[in-house]
Amino acid sequence: MTRTEAKGALVLFSGGQDSATCLAWALDRYESVETLGFDYGQRHRVELECRESFRAAIARTFPAWGERLGDDHMIDLSVLGSISDTAMTREIEIETAASGLPNTFVPGRNLMFMQIAAAIAYRRGLKVLVGGMCETDFSGYPDCRDDTMKALQVALNLGMDTRFLLETPLMWLDKADTWRLAEKLGGEALVDMVRVETHTCYVGERAELHAWGFGCGGCPACKLRKRGYEAYLAGENVTEAPL
Repeated sequence: MTRTEAKGALVLFSGGQDSATCLAWALDRYESVETLGFDYGQRHRVELECRESFRAAIARTFPAWGERLGDDHMIDLSVLGSISDTAMTREIEIETAASGLPNTFVPGRNLMFMQIAAAIAYRRGLKVLVGGMCETDFSGYPDCRDDTMKALQVALNLGMDTRFLLETPLMWLDKADTWRLAEKLGGEALVDMVRVETHTCYVGERAELHAWGFGCGGCPACKLRKRGYEAYLAGENVTEAPL
């Protein structure tokens, strides 16, 4: 199966900047696009509240995309949070763990996300799974690597006897490039929509709107988003990881 043969896609849509950009990317390419979100007990679960408003804004601002936007699915993955002692699921300070990875890493998260996405896509007749995994500014998360996604595609296709295509349009982009992709897809309207309607802050702070969006401004996610936005405005690149 090729991109041109595939007609429907399922986007892993958290409500954050990366997945929102991926949603626009998919809507620009496929005839029908559904979305999938996960509640795994994340501290920044305010992002889940952004999903509905962003979907509504997409349909309102880009009617052609709105016609392609299909059902939304929300899965309770609280079991993942219950077995994860990380700064993403616990009220603990964000720091580098003994493993060398930041303690925001939730082991198995993306692997589980993609497996569930594949099961839903199988039932819905969708052949493309789209995720915002990125190896350019990924903090070293092993489940964001291109090799991991390629291996997972093979495993899913073998295990389900089908031909899924795992798309990761941000894999080799830094945050400045991600802003640029949004502009390329939907102009200033989409950039502003991503800036205002999405959420990235790890601690879930959404009280103050900065030039780059809502957030605490101090966590790794906010710092990276801010640097990326400033570099995007300046026509530069950002390759530094959050931690």
